[in-house]
Amino acid sequence: WDIGDGSVWQGLVTVFNHAPQKFNVVSHEPSIGPGARDSILPIEVLFTGFMINQLYFWTMHQSIIQRALGAVSLKEAQKGLLFTGVLKILIPLVIVLPGIIGFYYFGDSLFSNQDSVYPMLVKKVLPLWMTGFFVAVIMGAILSTFNSALNSAATIFSLDIFRNYIKPDASEGTLVNLGKWVSMGLAILSIVIAPLVANAPEGLYQLLQQLNGIFFVPMASVIMAGFFFPRVSSAGAKAGLIFGLFFYVATYFVWEINLHFVHIMGLEFVLNIIVMHLVSLKFPVGSSFKIEDSGKLDIHPWKYANVVGIILIGITLLIYLTLGSIG
Repeated sequence: WDIGDGSVWQGLVTVFNHAPQKFNVVSHEPSIGPGARDSILPIEVLFTGFMINQLYFWTMHQSIIQRALGAVSLKEAQKGLLFTGVLKILIPLVIVLPGIIGFYYFGDSLFSNQDSVYPMLVKKVLPLWMTGFFVAVIMGAILSTFNSALNSAATIFSLDIFRNYIKPDASEGTLVNLGKWVSMGLAILSIVIAPLVANAPEGLYQLLQQLNGIFFVPMASVIMAGFFFPRVSSAGAKAGLIFGLFFYVATYFVWEINLHFVHIMGLEFVLNIIVMHLVSLKFPVGSSFKIEDSGKLDIHPWKYANVVGIILIGITLLIYLTLGSIG
């Protein structure tokens, strides 16, 4: 609006003409060799660990699954997740486009402190009263996400660790109180750690993506093995989980090999599957497990789920094909 002198379209045209290469979604940065560790998202990673990372987050991550399992039926859960997919397509307009506009205003002056681009842009283009409203919206979104993560972590500890391994006969009240204390402890720990990661060299978001490889990929490999490889035993799954964790930390953070971290995720996933199968040969599966429907929920799928999913995939591919040839 401000750039186009009252015309949003003219403003977009001006920003595009200033740096058309910034609208190209295909990155040609190196993913192997010198410079790979500093690359943001080379196009090659789409075919290695990127899909594993995204598959885990959107289909296996506790914060997402917890919301889906809260639906009254499978049909409603599918509708909610597909609507999330619709909103996800709009994310570039909310996250990426402001960054490009920030580049129009500030150029490379904030390159060394990329996390400050968004707040600096808000301060420049919004009036004071709108800035306060915007901050309130952002704080609400942050608190919602933070609370969801705390709740997920507390649930995992209370139900999957404490009740299974420490006190199997724990009452519901005990588990609820424990969850509250765990949430409080994690919140305090987060506050203590925050200053240590606030000034990440490549930005906080990039650091979080790099850290995701420590846990996301090992857990994704174990869960997918449970679905697709019935011969993988519990011992094999545990070995794969531990191996994946140490492999990623060693290769990326200790040895610092010249390979993009998403490629390491892909390699980690393949090696995890191999390790799980090898260990399962030594410690095979005891008795087979079969999931039975309790009949408490309607698990009939939404008849338009596949159609909407295909449409979303088609729109995503169209965006890549359209923006991939710009600049």
